[in-house]
Amino acid sequence: MRRNVVVGALAAALLAASCSPPESPGPQRAAGPIPDKPAKPVTLNILDVAGNLQLTQGMIDQFVAEHPDIISEVTYSSAPAPDLIGKVKSQQNAGRVDIGLVLTGVDGMSAGIEQGLWEEVLPKHADRLPGMKDYLEPAAEMQKLAQGYGVTVTYYPSGPLIEYLPSRVPNPPRTAQELLDYAKAHPGKVEYARPSNSGPGRTFLMGLPYILGDSDPRDPVHGWEKTWDYLAELNSYIDRYPSGTTQTMTDLANGTVDIVVTTTGWDINPRALGTVPAEAEIGTLEGFHWVTDAHYAVIPKGATADQQAAALQLIQFMLTKEQQAKAYDEGYFYPGPAVKGVDISMAPESSQEVIRRYGRPEYDQLIADHPKETPLDAKTMVAAFDRWDREIGGAKVDQ
Repeated sequence: MRRNVVVGALAAALLAASCSPPESPGPQRAAGPIPDKPAKPVTLNILDVAGNLQLTQGMIDQFVAEHPDIISEVTYSSAPAPDLIGKVKSQQNAGRVDIGLVLTGVDGMSAGIEQGLWEEVLPKHADRLPGMKDYLEPAAEMQKLAQGYGVTVTYYPSGPLIEYLPSRVPNPPRTAQELLDYAKAHPGKVEYARPSNSGPGRTFLMGLPYILGDSDPRDPVHGWEKTWDYLAELNSYIDRYPSGTTQTMTDLANGTVDIVVTTTGWDINPRALGTVPAEAEIGTLEGFHWVTDAHYAVIPKGATADQQAAALQLIQFMLTKEQQAKAYDEGYFYPGPAVKGVDISMAPESSQEVIRRYGRPEYDQLIADHPKETPLDAKTMVAAFDRWDREIGGAKVDQ
């Protein structure tokens, strides 16, 4: 899969951020009132730390082609999520911010909010972003996590799901207890990656409290008694934890393991790429709730008024239904659109072909029928990662 969620080092950065005050920024030119459009076309530098350009670069390129009076040129750069905070803060402290827009996941956005790095977009610019009124309900819930400092541009229900090859697992587990029983009967054959370095891993971690009926699924410190007990017992039958999701897919394909934890995107895209056999199947565990995920556009403090004006115009363009349809891509954030009324028939033909061949008809029903929960906030997620590393699987993580 072309995207791998890397949040381990970011977790440490978040923990540090929560324990120390933000550094005082260096001198910056005040942006002043934000015009409707730039006085002259701007060069917009976009930093992607979420793999979001996979979904949105086509939208951005089209905007630039259609609006040369707003953006004369766009430059793209990418960085690991853990590098985001240091990169933006160093520019702000130097008073020379050349990043006009950041595309990030929940983690980077939340860390930036903690450090006071982002411009407040809402509610003062809500009238410039009418597309936000069309959010799908779970995307609107994900938007609340932005606290007015970011805009949701793509969304997916995520997981947690299990994935297996029917030839090896003809009777897959349907409950958490059956998964545990399978692991006990087949030591080393059930696998998930370290949660702080894996989207499916952390989704499994956050989804288990709903499946198991824990007292407070949003409180890993005081409300996950069943979850921690379950993970500890499961750990007895797991030999190792890969440091990233890609290895779990390779292990499933080559027969090292029989069952892995996955999400909609990690199911579809690796099969489309040939990493995992096309005949792999997915399942849910009784009591399943979706734990949702999203990508956000945020504007760093220190961006000029003209850069901010261009960024706001671009974000609204990305929220139109025609552009949102491009978020289907090759299924790796499936479905992908954050707004209502965008179905696969509106997507590019290449996306439609991937979903025809590798999508699953049951996803529509699963998405419609099961509750959707927002992920833990950044500080709480860090606490969950830390406890998992200390008490569950940290000693077995591949280096």
